[in-house]
Amino acid sequence: MGNPGKRQGAKGKVPRNIGVMFEGVADAERPVFHLDRPFDIAPKDGTRHTVGDLARLVAETSGALYEAGLRKGDRLGIVKDNHFDVVLLASAAARIGALPAMISATNSPEVLRAIFERLEPRVLVASSSVLAAAVRDGVELTGPGTAVVAVDGGSGGDGGGPAGVLRLEDLRGAPVPAADPVADDEPMICTHTSGTTGVPKLVAHSANTLLGVLTKLETLPLPGLSIRPDDVVGSCIAFVHGRSITWTFAQLARPPAKVVVLADPDPATVVATLSEHRPTTLEACPNIFQLWEGLLRSNPGLFTRTRAFINTFDAIHPRTVRAFLEASGRRSPVWGQVWGQTEVGPVCMGVYTRRKLRRSRWSQDPVTSNVGRPIPFVTQVRVVDPQTRRKVRRGQEGIVLVRTKGRCLDYLGETDRHREKDWGQGWWNTGDIGVHGRTGGFRIVDREVDLIPGVSGIALESVLLERLEETSEVIVLGVPGRRPVPVLSVDGGELDPERWRKATADLPALEDPVLIGWDEFPRTGTWKVRRPVLRERLFGTKETYGTGRWT
Repeated sequence: MGNPGKRQGAKGKVPRNIGVMFEGVADAERPVFHLDRPFDIAPKDGTRHTVGDLARLVAETSGALYEAGLRKGDRLGIVKDNHFDVVLLASAAARIGALPAMISATNSPEVLRAIFERLEPRVLVASSSVLAAAVRDGVELTGPGTAVVAVDGGSGGDGGGPAGVLRLEDLRGAPVPAADPVADDEPMICTHTSGTTGVPKLVAHSANTLLGVLTKLETLPLPGLSIRPDDVVGSCIAFVHGRSITWTFAQLARPPAKVVVLADPDPATVVATLSEHRPTTLEACPNIFQLWEGLLRSNPGLFTRTRAFINTFDAIHPRTVRAFLEASGRRSPVWGQVWGQTEVGPVCMGVYTRRKLRRSRWSQDPVTSNVGRPIPFVTQVRVVDPQTRRKVRRGQEGIVLVRTKGRCLDYLGETDRHREKDWGQGWWNTGDIGVHGRTGGFRIVDREVDLIPGVSGIALESVLLERLEETSEVIVLGVPGRRPVPVLSVDGGELDPERWRKATADLPALEDPVLIGWDEFPRTGTWKVRRPVLRERLFGTKETYGTGRWT
């Protein structure tokens, strides 16, 4: 493994362009990547990989994509089961100067078709299950000018997929082309927004916008949160998200001893993997941490070594943060919450401790709704009136605007929509309702499209989860003509009416709770709940209080 005291086991700096990121530090001794299952693009290569192994795999895969017809300036669509090899496929495309788009396989065939109409890919790499689902639904994902490559399975319609599909396995071993990545100010990677309100937007970033300002942030010596040479870094995120690129850069630029990739959030898989590689830092999506709360009771030893927990993508609830901090066996574990968006990257960071969570336990103003202050030298934030666009006083609600050098280049195929969110002088409309507190921190109230007049749905959800320990998910929906509607999943499937009455006695008037299973909540690729889909499924309406104009 090498000397754990060495900060960098490779020669030179980590390149910003993902096409040569691994190649540029291929001689690094650290980190070693451990997977919960083999890569779909290399199922016979096992679950342990060095940086050099990954560099070789990226180069070989670039040869396979070139053999499939991908060239510099072309676009590649990637839609497969969640795993870190999504990043490797994207890196392979970027290595030859193509623009890869990482797309979640949780999208329906109809949505994927709409995405590919905007992307116009020269090559599509997909899981066989994705291709088979499109055939079953009668959806042609792409036109005749796109070469389709199955990550797994056979060609000629095997497994219910379309005929004429190439197999990635058959393309491996093709000659490796010379690396020819685009310039750092040109489109390098395309990811997409969560798609909670419809077809996700395709967000194009360059190396400069995605990593230019973040290279400093990812390598800053942040107390309690920075990667250490002897760390075991665990991650269970949606690897189609832009965060996977910045996270990868961090592991190479400030290498830990081990990286543990959790592609599958299923508790049984997590127990098997973390029992062998117990993490000292752990990053996951908020709803995944929520799902894992049961592991704190059944397998508490998994997290006793963890000194830092990190969540991105969405709001986290205090109950979840408190439970994991209390489970850690470290003296002073910390929790870092990063609030941001795909389009602008990280905006604010909030850091929580055991003391802060204990002190705020019974508050109706959840401590984790305060997402902290803007990240120094990276972002500026202001809150404005949505009608006048003038800055509101501190303590007043308004639309949150962000100004940063990390803003995306465009929405592919929807440039007009991108322009509508540019409010001049570099200010970007996030579509979030927030408050700039008197002490400088920012509190997120709700997405504008999810607005519930007079209350914060996020806050109500946190309070209900806090008071009803038997709940595993709580979503409060605004439905015009009704009081706020709580939708709950409950251990055992039943909720004591008296428990509900006591939990809500001092809260705004709510409708009676609707109980469904945790798996019945429609979710995005980052495990966010698709509120519009849930609202229409339960109540047969698409009406909301918000306009949804800036989603």
